[in-house]
Amino acid sequence: MGESAGDSKETRLTDKLADSRRKVLSSYVNDLTMEETVEEVEGIIARGTPTQHVVINASKLNLMESDPELAEIVNGCPLINADGTSVLWAARCLGVPMRERVAGIDLFLRLIELAPKKDWGVYLFGAKEEVVLKVKGIFEERYPGIRIVGYRNGYFTEADEPQIVADMAASDADMMFVAFSSPKKERWVHKYLNQIGIPFVMGVGGSFDVVAGVTDRAPKWMQDHGLEWFYRFIQEPGRLWKRYIVGNAKFVALTYKYKFLKKENN
Repeated sequence: MGESAGDSKETRLTDKLADSRRKVLSSYVNDLTMEETVEEVEGIIARGTPTQHVVINASKLNLMESDPELAEIVNGCPLINADGTSVLWAARCLGVPMRERVAGIDLFLRLIELAPKKDWGVYLFGAKEEVVLKVKGIFEERYPGIRIVGYRNGYFTEADEPQIVADMAASDADMMFVAFSSPKKERWVHKYLNQIGIPFVMGVGGSFDVVAGVTDRAPKWMQDHGLEWFYRFIQEPGRLWKRYIVGNAKFVALTYKYKFLKKENN
């Protein structure tokens, strides 16, 4: 039977995302490559419907396990990527097919690179004022013609939020990147997504700090061997020991718990 007049590109893309959706612990995740993810983002921007994008890693999966509200927000997003190699490991352990990691910072930089070619307006939100300004300058120098239609640091009060949201809604941005930590960014974007009206909104955590040179990203060989977390840990052990040492142990235990429950139910 041929495609009916009521069938749309939006419906087909939604079906494609649904077909790629897998369950890893308490989260859905799309089994997509980087190229496939970029294609989906292009479709989201073309449709213009405000869409929240998230990436998941061991830390976020730990949070979701004890935070049902966060789990509901994440699982309500149509496009969810595996940010960390820990997610690929857990998927393999549970027998869930997952082809590759799509790191949030890599997707962020890929979309920024595409922005001037596609004439997408970009909004940068988060980090310190000097950091977001530096990121804006770096992108404008690196990608001539890029339209950064708005930016805002991540330091504000609840009383500031109506004006921030109004500025975003008036910006005519196609993409917004939110540099907060989890779960603040997921909750904030979820709360204001429809008021903002920006088609594609993605949380990027500490990526602005990496672009600005405030923090370093792990060498490629460490990224490829799943050691990016360790590189971050040795840069700030006092602040990150609980997230990575305690958190990673918790994640491994959680994965084996799910594996045991899966075996028991089969």
